[in-house]
Amino acid sequence: MISPPLLFSNDKGLYCAAGDFYIDPWKGVDRAIITHAHSDHARSGSSSYLCAEPGFWVLKSRLGPKAIIETLPYGHSISLNGVKVSLHPAGHILGSAQVRVEYRGEVWVVTGDYKRQTDPTCESFEPLICHTLITESTFGLPVYRWNSPAEVFQEMNDWWADQASIGKQCILVGYSLGKVQRMLASLNSEIGPIYAHEAILKLNAAYQASGVLLPKVKSFSEKSDKPGLWLMPPSALYTPGLLEKGSYSTGFASGWMALRNARKKNTFDKGFTLSDHADWKGLIQTIQDSRAEKVLVTHGFKAALVRYLNESGTIAAELETHYTGETTEPHSIEEGQLS
Repeated sequence: MISPPLLFSNDKGLYCAAGDFYIDPWKGVDRAIITHAHSDHARSGSSSYLCAEPGFWVLKSRLGPKAIIETLPYGHSISLNGVKVSLHPAGHILGSAQVRVEYRGEVWVVTGDYKRQTDPTCESFEPLICHTLITESTFGLPVYRWNSPAEVFQEMNDWWADQASIGKQCILVGYSLGKVQRMLASLNSEIGPIYAHEAILKLNAAYQASGVLLPKVKSFSEKSDKPGLWLMPPSALYTPGLLEKGSYSTGFASGWMALRNARKKNTFDKGFTLSDHADWKGLIQTIQDSRAEKVLVTHGFKAALVRYLNESGTIAAELETHYTGETTEPHSIEEGQLS
């Protein structure tokens, strides 16, 4: 009888039968290991959760006070029914982790979502060596290549300063968990006041409880006539009566902004190519760094990356997942799809 692979998908999620645990399950299970707190990876309903230590407060804010959450410091390991499990920085958002699973000399790594660029609000990605790598492919096409964060944030600050100089408010839209905190850590708060939606303020508090330094941000109720920067999730972009029509300029921060047609389809004045996922170069570098004998590719441009890897001599295949927040087309600006 052929034994199942160390990790495989079933109707509840990515499962390790030997250790009897799931990684980012999409249904409630007894033991869930969570790569990060975004809603397409961290769902309520499980009996217990394990996450990387820096991600505790963020995950708690997402799952609620009744969720039973255990933590593990980066690089430390536990044994689950004889399976060695450790969590390692993924560089995606605060507390994001790759899951390393070792059993009887075989090592698998699940990247979760990750990026290779530096980010002052979370620990940097740690390359891991394994036999089998399960990698995301959100931006798994060669066209997706990121500029340096310094260039992007300079562009943001210049846009904000230019608009403020002519008396305009700036509305900057981005995912409320991870993306906004990363922007806050690099924006020039001397240009003017910064305001944030209530959902963002709640997550800022979780970041600050975790020791991440962020500049002072005001709530929308504290607005003044002085031109400022307004940080919003897309659902709050057109809050009735918030600002007078025509008095503001809008910007959108997302990896999808790398494509010209995506910038045209969305009705924003300015697009900033900023993603918390790896670009094409980062994906390929991670796969090479892993020295994996086999690569399984999940949500995103799976087929394109698998084809490239197989043609390059790496054994690769698609792994079906049920992440409801995934998208491979930049047509929507729903919050769960901002990358």
